[in-house]
Amino acid sequence: MQTKVVPFSDQAIADATRLILAGHPVAVPTETVYGLAADATSASAVAAIYAAKGRPLFNPLIVHVGNIDDARAIGTFSSAAVKLAEQYWPGPLTIVVPLRADAKIASLTTAGLSTIALRIPDHRAMRALLASTGVPLAAPSANASGSISPTRADHVLRTLAGRIPMIIDDGPTAGGIESTIVKVDGNATYLLRHGPVIVSGATAGGGDNIEAPGQMAAHYAPSKPLRLNAVTAAAEEWHLGFGDVVGTINLSSSSDLNEAAGRLFDLLHIADLSPARRIAVAPIPDTGLGLAINDRLRRAAVGDR
Repeated sequence: MQTKVVPFSDQAIADATRLILAGHPVAVPTETVYGLAADATSASAVAAIYAAKGRPLFNPLIVHVGNIDDARAIGTFSSAAVKLAEQYWPGPLTIVVPLRADAKIASLTTAGLSTIALRIPDHRAMRALLASTGVPLAAPSANASGSISPTRADHVLRTLAGRIPMIIDDGPTAGGIESTIVKVDGNATYLLRHGPVIVSGATAGGGDNIEAPGQMAAHYAPSKPLRLNAVTAAAEEWHLGFGDVVGTINLSSSSDLNEAAGRLFDLLHIADLSPARRIAVAPIPDTGLGLAINDRLRRAAVGDR
């Protein structure tokens, strides 16, 4: 399969719509990272996402919709869930709620769970694609499973070339890190994945069971070994700095966590393609958005690669 990279335009959306309605996944940017979008109501289309990514079938997908009414047609929203949706949507918050019995969502999308992860994105390309297709779109990150998430079209091409028909290129993503995920059970809110949105009052959730994307111990990983909390680097290490720790290149010389989150995956891709044998990362404060950054880095550092 030839993978076409097409700049965002009305024609690109029209072409992507035809592919999606024919059952093919298409890579498209969101405000967080590039996603691999397919019709969430079609089992064969969702299966094509898993096949292209090499994603384990027990790892559920986030479903993107255009508005709250569409979300409530798929999931059961308590008053607490509605409040979160009204406060943060559209935006980088995914809300896990009970799946409605009458929802026309392929069971593979939820990995057979009784809950579903829903989000309204805030990016012109994904929103245009939702409007044009008229279907909810399952859209995990557009990369081979477990590898570094993509924030540019060429990142998508690096691991999915030949596996998908089309990538819509609308430049680098603004957020650079995946959405926060919370599960709402009645009026209780549980944090399943750190991300750009800090939800006050959410308690730590998620045990041994996978309830949402991004909960696997090893994830977001470069092909090279990754060492954390490195103030200095060895000769064979490409050093990702932060603040006063200059490094080979710096996530944010001003210690701005928003800037660091936006640059994290982009710089990890650069490090992975460098001649260095290993990657070292400077300490990142474990507060605010630093919690999400450190979550991704810890999962990227798990195991020997």
